[in-house]
Amino acid sequence: MTDINFKLHPKQLEVLKNPARFKVVAAGRRFGKSYLARIIMLIEALKLENESGYDLKGEEVWIVTPTFQQGKDIHWQALKDIAREVTAATIENTASLTLTNGRKIQIKGSDRPDTLRGAGLSYVVMDEFAFMKPEVWEMIISPTLTKVKGGALFIGTPDGKNHFFDLYSEAADGSAGPDWAAFNFSSFDNPLLPEEEIEAKRQKMSIEAFNQEFKASFVSGGNGFFKPDQIQYYDVAPQEGFTFIAVDPAGFVETEAMLKSQAKRLDECAIAVVRVCPQGWYVEDIISGRWGIRETSLQILRAAQKYHAAAVGIEKGSLKNAIMPYLEDQMRRLSVYPRIEELTHGGKKKQERIVWALQGRFQHGRIFLKKGEWTRKFIDQLMDFPNPLVHDDLLDALSYIDQISATVYDFNYQEDDWEPLDKISGF
Repeated sequence: MTDINFKLHPKQLEVLKNPARFKVVAAGRRFGKSYLARIIMLIEALKLENESGYDLKGEEVWIVTPTFQQGKDIHWQALKDIAREVTAATIENTASLTLTNGRKIQIKGSDRPDTLRGAGLSYVVMDEFAFMKPEVWEMIISPTLTKVKGGALFIGTPDGKNHFFDLYSEAADGSAGPDWAAFNFSSFDNPLLPEEEIEAKRQKMSIEAFNQEFKASFVSGGNGFFKPDQIQYYDVAPQEGFTFIAVDPAGFVETEAMLKSQAKRLDECAIAVVRVCPQGWYVEDIISGRWGIRETSLQILRAAQKYHAAAVGIEKGSLKNAIMPYLEDQMRRLSVYPRIEELTHGGKKKQERIVWALQGRFQHGRIFLKKGEWTRKFIDQLMDFPNPLVHDDLLDALSYIDQISATVYDFNYQEDDWEPLDKISGF
């Protein structure tokens, strides 16, 4: 077979050599994502058998872009050039190459989903995945790879914390499984790109835009209500004070049968546990998740029991009404009876409520966090606020502590020496 000569810089080679079946690459502009994608596509199309031992004859290789025209403009001519020595035929109007081994490479657009159905694929590149509907991968493309255990490459520059961020995060932290790998490269990782060109762009762009476009940072677009230097931690809360729990319920949807991307877009139920003291709020925990109604009621009661809550506040509305019968059943079953208070939004929108309750306290150093599994998620939401693309459920639950702890308590209260004259009647 004719040799194909190509040259990749070290970071591109790192992606190429990684054995993962699915690779997610978040990279800055001019890193060389498109060139890398074309090389990988050609290598995959030249195979007659993959690493799992499946015969690949009749299976196609695709590159899917947000629109067909975009894919054709970016990739078609360059793809024909690098595959020239091994190309048997081309079809211009469908941007299709047939190689000398009989296998096909095609460019497709995610805006034309009907053209994506029915084919058998051995490999696919999802180019600028952040700008596609996630269902294109989950419902259409992914099933076509199962027959021969095909692979996929996801490439793109971040566009906030959307489904591309979710996919990258799951691949990076291992929750997507051992078949996945994640890579994050800035434009500076391309040694062939002059640094002065990048610096010229830096001078003309906002810090957030530059970090996203050239440093491949998943910028969320927060408006600076909260600052990283306002975050304080503690190990042990003061003894004086009372522990309160505030619940921001979400819709009770069983997510097992849902697409992962659909489930992630749902709000989470959040249960904030806070020790309210004269020195400020000591946030013990914020428990969150997407649960069914029974599990939600159990999570609330477990928190009340564990932290000996003085009161549990639940946001008023249909969701509270739905929770209460289950919560009362759990109380009787466990013999735990916390005081339940009804919380209201007081006519304020969520953003106003969060700012009113939290911004001043953070600025004056009167909120302290106890490090735990919840902390990173909370800080991400805090720094992202009020980006509409990012959840703020943990912030909303914490803001309700302002309402449930509004009752004046005497933190210096001490028991007196009162004793009943009659221990039976209490008189």
